[in-house]
Amino acid sequence: MDIADVAKRTGVPASTLRYYEKKGLLESLAGRGQRRQFAADVADRLALIALGQAAGFSLDEVGAMLMDQQVDRQMLIAKADEIDAQVKRLQALGKGLRHAAQCPEENHLACPKFQRLMKLSAAGALRGKRARGKAVS
Repeated sequence: MDIADVAKRTGVPASTLRYYEKKGLLESLAGRGQRRQFAADVADRLALIALGQAAGFSLDEVGAMLMDQQVDRQMLIAKADEIDAQVKRLQALGKGLRHAAQCPEENHLACPKFQRLMKLSAAGALRGKRARGKAVS
């Protein structure tokens, strides 16, 4: 399948396909003329790359996983733990914002819960860094 067909079928721009090839994530076959040709399973490989990126892996990490016959399960578990922690931070942030929207205080800065949310954010707890405070409840 040539690069234009791959781009059309997958929605991945040709420039991205060339970049992935340059990084070693994709391999083109001998082309006819100047057009790059890809194996029929290129869409599956692109889906794996997209999944890895959605999970927060760098392209280098995705490439390493695609090259290895044995998947680094510890790396997958560590990334899953990071995602779980990020979900918890985002849930705390959402809960704090909902409280601020419904808070009876005239000024958000006068609300103790909102002040705690600001302190946690300033301490980095809502950006994934360790904080001295507790989660917003």
